[in-house]
Amino acid sequence: MPIKKENLALHELIGLKAEVVSSISAPFMGMKGTVVDETKNTIVIRSEKDGSEKIIPKGACIFSFKLPDGKSATLDGRKIAFRPYDRPKKVKIGV
Repeated sequence: MPIKKENLALHELIGLKAEVVSSISAPFMGMKGTVVDETKNTIVIRSEKDGSEKIIPKGACIFSFKLPDGKSATLDGRKIAFRPYDRPKKVKIGV
């Protein structure tokens, strides 16, 4: 199944370009780069600026992901705060 805005929460996020578009913690605002790892509660992004890896809490942020077709999709980190392999079973699409 190709990655689309509607089903992004079900797919692997590693390898996608991401940006923090909203956060309850100011230091995370505007961070962007490529997703290199993901855990239940965090996303690790390799920074575009300096190549460093930043650990970002899912529950504190709203992310914008660039999809393979060039479009962007926004996801609330709280809605994907599951282990990557558990997400297809637990995420509710359209909620």
